[in-house]
Amino acid sequence: MATLDHLILRVNDVDASLAFYTQVLGFAHEGRDGPFTVVRAGPDCQLQLAPWGTPGSEHYAFSVTRAEFDDIFGRIQARGIAHGPSFDSVGQRAGAGAERGARGLAPTLYFLDPDKHLLEIRTYDPPAAEASA
Repeated sequence: MATLDHLILRVNDVDASLAFYTQVLGFAHEGRDGPFTVVRAGPDCQLQLAPWGTPGSEHYAFSVTRAEFDDIFGRIQARGIAHGPSFDSVGQRAGAGAERGARGLAPTLYFLDPDKHLLEIRTYDPPAAEASA
């Protein structure tokens, strides 16, 4: 079965995108590779930010741990970033939703990056109360 290795993500402002993906999502900046600014999204996947311009409108969903989900959600709220529980509710600033993904039903949160790409975080980890039971 194939796994996703990397994405080339077209951006309008590399510095703004790098700040967003590292400071809001908590991804790691790994330097440059040719025209790309490389960001580690997980142990086996990286984003290669490409300064080629974009109208946005792409959708990317990231599966994170429960702790990462809560931390990212907190940073989104602290920065006043518009968000919502589903793809069509960004801006409602409501809590997390629940939608199906590659591993089934999971809590979700949707928001836009600086280039108006629709991002989603989801966690398949059980809530803290269930995990400790």
